[in-house]
Amino acid sequence: MRNEVKIGFVGFGNMARAMAKGLLEMDVCQGNQIFACAGHYDQLQKNAELLGVQAVRTAAEVVEKSDYVILAVKPNMIEPVVEPIVDLLQKKVVISVAAGFDFERYEKILKTGTHHISTVPNTPISVGEGIMVCEDRHSLSPMELEDFVRIFSNVALVEMVKPEQLSIAGTLSGCSPAFTAMYLEALADAGVKHGLTRDAAYRMAAKMICGTGKLYLENENHPGVMKDAVCSPGGTTIRGVASLEKDGFRGAVIGAIDAIEG
Repeated sequence: MRNEVKIGFVGFGNMARAMAKGLLEMDVCQGNQIFACAGHYDQLQKNAELLGVQAVRTAAEVVEKSDYVILAVKPNMIEPVVEPIVDLLQKKVVISVAAGFDFERYEKILKTGTHHISTVPNTPISVGEGIMVCEDRHSLSPMELEDFVRIFSNVALVEMVKPEQLSIAGTLSGCSPAFTAMYLEALADAGVKHGLTRDAAYRMAAKMICGTGKLYLENENHPGVMKDAVCSPGGTTIRGVASLEKDGFRGAVIGAIDAIEG
């Protein structure tokens, strides 16, 4: 895999850089196998140099050098960026990370027969702990899909969802890192309030979040069972749980998702 795959980014913003960093750190490919272009070449060169990937001047050059082309520009730029390279894309596997651009929208702007899939990754992909939500309606061949999953499962949980679920799945995985960071910060604030150093509080809170998630993924026990396992009758943890319930913790989390989904 490491010596074969060539991945190109059309657009090299935060998400594209997170993906490239994850692929490099997880040893999926080397820097000379990743190509990127962006609107501001000088800034692109700086970002590419920091990661050790190849900066090129045009989208056409990215496509020509790559097997997998990741469209990572803002949604309002997809159509003008795709138009001049639409013929070249017909011979590649096209991966979209643009919010709101599903299979149907790409079918209208790509040439017939272009192999493409729409995805919504999240930023923890940069450390190999991401989520990559993928629309299960796509035009990849079985072998292309197998290769796609094999590549990106090194850096993310690859989760296939129905087209109508792409928005909520993307919100849950893509927006909730911000909510989780707020939770991490709040836990650390509480630790500092009661005498912990800031650095120690952040480290312990972050590791607790990682460990709890990993514990669920390994055992798939219901979260309620996991909660109950920590709550002794009349103990400290159940008092904290009761306080969170009183303050509407669950409702606040659901409300945040509702606010995004409208």
